[in-house]
Amino acid sequence: MRKIVTSVIAGIGLVLACGTSSYAQDKELTIFWAEWDPANYLQELVNDYTAETGVKVTVQTTPWPDFQTKAFTEFNAHGDAYDMVVGDSQWLGAGSTQGHYVDLTDFFNKHKLGDVMAPATVKYYAEYPGGSGKYWAIPLEGDAIGWSYRKDWFEDPKEKEAFKAKYNYDLDVPKTYAQLRDIAEFFHRPDQKRYGVAIYTDNSYDAMAMGVESAIFSYGGDLGDYATYKVDGITNSKEAAAGLDMYKELYKFTPPGWGKTFFVEDNQAITGGLAAMSMNFFAFFPPLVNKATNPYADVTGFFANPAGPDGKRFAALGGQGISIVSYSKNQEEATKFLEWFIKDETQKKWADLGGYTCSQAVLKSEAFQNATPYNKAFYDTMFMVKDFWATPEYAEVLDQLNQNIYPFVVGGKGTAQEALDKTAAEWKATFTKYNRYK
Repeated sequence: MRKIVTSVIAGIGLVLACGTSSYAQDKELTIFWAEWDPANYLQELVNDYTAETGVKVTVQTTPWPDFQTKAFTEFNAHGDAYDMVVGDSQWLGAGSTQGHYVDLTDFFNKHKLGDVMAPATVKYYAEYPGGSGKYWAIPLEGDAIGWSYRKDWFEDPKEKEAFKAKYNYDLDVPKTYAQLRDIAEFFHRPDQKRYGVAIYTDNSYDAMAMGVESAIFSYGGDLGDYATYKVDGITNSKEAAAGLDMYKELYKFTPPGWGKTFFVEDNQAITGGLAAMSMNFFAFFPPLVNKATNPYADVTGFFANPAGPDGKRFAALGGQGISIVSYSKNQEEATKFLEWFIKDETQKKWADLGGYTCSQAVLKSEAFQNATPYNKAFYDTMFMVKDFWATPEYAEVLDQLNQNIYPFVVGGKGTAQEALDKTAAEWKATFTKYNRYK
């Protein structure tokens, strides 16, 4: 009898499944993202959605250097090539005010995502303007600046003894930028082809800017008042200049030829046995714990961004939210997909695959924090992040910062104060041009 009932239920299920497949077989969704491992994880995740609903979902990618240009070319043409985009946090201002993103405020509130997702991810990946209660994305991939380091170098008894003799405190994971600087200096041994630290120095897009702002924020500085667009006395404060000075100081202890580097080179600093410590976004850490891609995987450790001189501790935010593109012809289907994506079981699967979930419940779980050698540092970091301007003219503002700090950090030209004074003046002119001052 049980077999008969089971067969009947199975038959009903098969009919329903066939019905769903028939209904959805012509439905397709395209998500646009940059080309990196998290996009591969997302494709694997959404294959489950296809299996459940019959709706084919494709994660289309492009190399990082082309990502912004390709996305906004399609947006500005009002093209429907993409139904959803996993856009950078800085894009929120342009995406919302220029009509590229669908307003997800009702969706956000209906599902209480302000309580479900980590506060920083809601603030920086979803809401624009800040504090407005208007939401344009669902937090998808959390990310921020963190650090990897050579545990075997740090734990070598002879190195510890020598470090203690020189600096009069124990060699350990740095708790402050000053300690990070000392450790970088200590291990900087060009004659042995060992170097102290690897940092971002590429002045295209947001590489160097993200590294620099981590130091500026931790030294008590800010990039400006994002509500009023005030920059004088903030962008160029003495605290901000001190943070920029520290970043330039760290540059002294980088490997040779380190004047145009980003995530690839900073991972190579560890996998190639070059540097004691290396800055990178957490999303690029998986290859560092893989013996196939890092011969030092067993002796690579991780830590969160250290504090500045007054104990303030921040890190530059990376990561992205997922938005529905307003020119998509499949907005209703895309909304159904987002309802599936925010489910607890989907978020857990997302984290299991290697995606950096923004779900508070998953982030706080022991299972997540112990899943990799770097997840605990990631969890700590996601509650101390700050982001760059998300104003619609963010690209112009970002380029101005790059053009002013690069000659100082890499070229040794001028002072930190001069670089930031010039930045503040240019930003004020830019915000004036776009009528941001009321």
